Amino acid sequence: MIKGFKNFLMQGELIVIAVGLVVALAFSTLIKSFTDSIITPLVNAAEGSNSSAGLGWTVNGQRIELGVFISALVYFLIFMAVIYFVLVVPYRSYMARMGTSVFGPPPATKKCPLCLSTDLPAEATKCSHCASEVA
Repeated sequence: MIKGFKNFLMQGELIVIAVGLVVALAFSTLIKSFTDSIITPLVNAAEGSNSSAGLGWTVNGQRIELGVFISALVYFLIFMAVIYFVLVVPYRSYMARMGTSVFGPPPATKKCPLCLSTDLPAEATKCSHCASEVA
């Protein structure tokens, strides 16, 4: 049972999806901070509302909190560095020992001259779509 769970966790697709999800969550935090700290105050400034002080400036009585956005940006960069060095680098080296390349450049492909498919492996001699000879 534990070996099966380990095999499940070490599947390449699962780790790629997990890293993508973490990046998306961190990016959503950055976007939320941008909208809460910059866009919303600008909209409220057109309305004439007021808010508290902090690092930023005031437009028509509405405070644009630049400090909160910079803080979220720094958080995003630090978070992505931690994800890269704690998850991606060890996983990439583990998969390289297993003989699989992950988080690297895509494999080389070539184009079929007859049907113009571009997803043929570089070593292919026949097109998998139209069965024509590929040089």
